[in-house]
Amino acid sequence: MSWGKLLQPDLILGDSILALTPEVLQAHQLQGLVLDVDETLVPITQSNVSEILQDWVETIRPVATIWLVSNNISQFRIGSIARTLNLPYISGAGKPSRRKLRRAVEAINYPAEQVGMVGDRLFTDVLAGNRLGMFTILVEPMPDPNLEGQLMFHTRTFEVWLSKLLGATLKFD
Repeated sequence: MSWGKLLQPDLILGDSILALTPEVLQAHQLQGLVLDVDETLVPITQSNVSEILQDWVETIRPVATIWLVSNNISQFRIGSIARTLNLPYISGAGKPSRRKLRRAVEAINYPAEQVGMVGDRLFTDVLAGNRLGMFTILVEPMPDPNLEGQLMFHTRTFEVWLSKLLGATLKFD
């Protein structure tokens, strides 16, 4: 598989994970979700889960089995977020490695193509999900209220540029 294909998400939301609805999951026949944590669910500068995110999880829970899989090695941070959301988790995943991501997919107990890998990064989340044959969903990073109004260069900007150079189209659906 070419780099362009490996870095091409199946769905680009163009918004935060909060825009991922049960209807979107059903339209793509997704039975499970593996969610990245840092920047996808919670800004990296925060450790508290917002009430809006908790409500979103409760909206998704009836239609999809959810696991958290994070590259962050902090058991305290990821475990605390997972406990607040009442979700199973794996930290220190080393994405784009497939090893720990595969464990979550196996625990969800659906074929990989019926499990969505949701994240804000192309070279970790999307690449790992595509390597496993998952349905990959690229979301915008969760806005950080502490940094509102500040212009920041995100690693993501570089990832998008390089992905396009390698052949990914990255157009909104």
